[in-house]
Amino acid sequence: MARIGLISCASKKRPTASRAEELYDSALFSKSREFVKRQCDRWFILSAKYGLVEPDQIIEPYEETLNTKSAPQRLQWANRVWQMLQTHVARDDDIIILAGKKYREHLVPRLEDSGCVIHVPMEGLGIGKQLQWLSERLAHPT
Repeated sequence: MARIGLISCASKKRPTASRAEELYDSALFSKSREFVKRQCDRWFILSAKYGLVEPDQIIEPYEETLNTKSAPQRLQWANRVWQMLQTHVARDDDIIILAGKKYREHLVPRLEDSGCVIHVPMEGLGIGKQLQWLSERLAHPT
């Protein structure tokens, strides 16, 4: 059993190609990255453009988000991510998802169907409360 973190990309990015974990330039992404690095055995980024991205993968900056995509486009994205993710997850893995509803909506059912245990600890929290939640856990790890 492994603990795997999935965090969403961020709109603010560095201007040049970078390692994925360094490309995104927002407080929420930075704190989410630190949280999953401490709490998980492995972690990945859910990218609106590239799908499932490994932290050390070099990617170009882009302007794309699932928040503006139609339901069929989000389903197509989730199918692509699921194809990429299947080789990294196994039954009974704990999956911690730090991503918005549109990034989770079609992935969570697939992960649950494959026998993974899903945790969405910041579900329903606004950005400010998410930052607070992460800051508290980073300051006082359990």
